[in-house]
Amino acid sequence: MEHEVVIVVFDGVQSLDVSGPLEVFAGAARVPGGRYRVRVASLGGGAVTSSSGLGLVPSVALEEVGRIDTLVVAGGEGARGEADPALVAWLADACGRAGRVASVCTGAFLLARAGVLEGLRVTTHWAYCEELARRFPGVEVVADPIFVRQGRVVTSAGVSAGVDLSLALVEEDLGRRVALAVARHLVVFLRRPGGQAQFSAPLAQQWAQRPAVREVQHWIVEHPGADLSVQALAGRVGLSVRQFARVFARQVGCTPGRYVERVRVEAARRWLEESEAGVEAVARRCGFGSAEVMRRVFVRSLGCSPAGYRSRFHGGGV
Repeated sequence: MEHEVVIVVFDGVQSLDVSGPLEVFAGAARVPGGRYRVRVASLGGGAVTSSSGLGLVPSVALEEVGRIDTLVVAGGEGARGEADPALVAWLADACGRAGRVASVCTGAFLLARAGVLEGLRVTTHWAYCEELARRFPGVEVVADPIFVRQGRVVTSAGVSAGVDLSLALVEEDLGRRVALAVARHLVVFLRRPGGQAQFSAPLAQQWAQRPAVREVQHWIVEHPGADLSVQALAGRVGLSVRQFARVFARQVGCTPGRYVERVRVEAARRWLEESEAGVEAVARRCGFGSAEVMRRVFVRSLGCSPAGYRSRFHGGGV
């Protein structure tokens, strides 16, 4: 029996939120062992205009869709605005009967409107996480992961994260061989898991305009295992601890301690993915001091232990 995948589109949809998952599932259907039937659907089956102006012609009307094994809700400007009540009502019904439900980027706003995300831990594009949390207080929004799974509901970050999410679902359905074949054909990595951050620690925060503070940021990135206490960092720029903490937070957007922790987590992730060094050695090298300290930080930041992270990503896991 074919696995029915339905991708929901609407006016103002982000075209890459549609084409990414579409190419992954359609590619998997062409691989020996693939068994997907992928359809793009809109209300009434009519053409829609994406946020970039590209016209999309769906293959079926939402009202005509029967069984749904995987429902994918794309994002875009049309998802964050005043959604068509008929679309929201359809989603509320369809999500209740779908085998699993996934959103790409701001498609999470539509799922939230339909009441699907209430009480769940979810993510969306980092730029809209605060808005999603503010508009839907019953939803727990996390900004870092590429995608988050809560039972049969999976939400993902922006644009390319929809490809990562779709590859993970293909691997779940058909195994790593098929997912890897699709990834190779699309020339993308089969490496980014849901727990990975949407962007690196340096990119997550702005670079300071003040040269001295910017140099400290570079020093932190290049020396994660060094003494990166506020006292030590303040001494590098000749400021008091209080002055440095205040200037750093104003220039960078977070406290020195938070920035250091993010950089160290990223450094440890790279070591766990790319080296054979033991967890204790990685913890010391990246400035955590001990494996237990690193474990607590990983669980808080990534939702898994260093050992669990390595077992999943070392050598290329989804």
